[in-house]
Amino acid sequence: MEFQDYYKTLGVPRTATPAEIKKAYRKLARENHPDTRPSDAKAEQRFKAINEANAVLTDAEKRKRYDALGKDWDKYAAATGGAGGPGDPFGPGGPFAGFARGGGEGGGGVRYEFRTSGGESAGFSDFFRMMFGGGAEGATQRGRAGTAAAAGGQSIEDLLASMGASSMGGSGGSASRAAPARPRAVEAEADLSLEEAFHGTSRIVEIEGKRLEVTIPRGVDTGSRIKLSGKGGGGRDLVVATRVRPHPTFTRRGADLEREVPITLREALLGAEVPVATLKGRVLLNVPAGTQAGRTFRLTGQGMPRFNATGSGDLYVRVRVVLPGPLDEDARAAATRFLDLVDQPDPQAT
Repeated sequence: MEFQDYYKTLGVPRTATPAEIKKAYRKLARENHPDTRPSDAKAEQRFKAINEANAVLTDAEKRKRYDALGKDWDKYAAATGGAGGPGDPFGPGGPFAGFARGGGEGGGGVRYEFRTSGGESAGFSDFFRMMFGGGAEGATQRGRAGTAAAAGGQSIEDLLASMGASSMGGSGGSASRAAPARPRAVEAEADLSLEEAFHGTSRIVEIEGKRLEVTIPRGVDTGSRIKLSGKGGGGRDLVVATRVRPHPTFTRRGADLEREVPITLREALLGAEVPVATLKGRVLLNVPAGTQAGRTFRLTGQGMPRFNATGSGDLYVRVRVVLPGPLDEDARAAATRFLDLVDQPDPQAT
């Protein structure tokens, strides 16, 4: 049986505090949990080793015993014929008497049993059983990080809190449940036109060989995120991030839209009702007589639907006056007579 450096397994120094050990354990357990790496046998072995190291280093008596023997554990095992044999250093009169042995009636030990997806089970290492007497036979952890039990009163709720395990103290103890750790969500991206974002649409996302239709609600913008709980495969959530492409006519500002509309000189001078295309359909814009180029009109409620809210934004229409083309002699003479009649201040005057 090979000596296992539990400190090295958790990546902490031998002087690490309980808080530092707990922090290191939680980080490594999340990274190597079988649910996050379902087909990685090495990750599952690391997960078992991490839990074994944590079970020892977070138990004050086990840690003292482990620190006292260290790499010399095999010498005691060879001299005594194994834990509990004649001359047992942890037995009465031994140099480490007073340290509780795991398992049996001595209590205080913890034994975990991990079951893989194929049903294969494996307990703690032979090194652990030799070092600490095998642990309590009745205490098991099932379902990768499902149910943990401790004999002799030590709670493992804290040991596996980040993995969402439930704890049972001794035999016949009461059970308490902690919220299971959520595996990392699967992310996908949906590329949309502005019209699709306005009316709502759907996209087909392929997850682990399965095609899933995702409904894109109205009003999404670039960076909007749509969460589908449990649809990412393996119990994971699916998060679809949307990206809305630029539009040739409309400029988007949140839920508001902007666009430009050309009008004739007659419409600007005399006023008119000008048709304007919106994403809802065509509306008539009332252009007053004497409208200046660049004037902006607000069409209430003609903007984008608000994502995950009620109502819509507004559409801002900026008019651009288009002048007539080259004038013939008659048109030029008529324009001159008209302009002579118009009292127009010099726009460049200060």
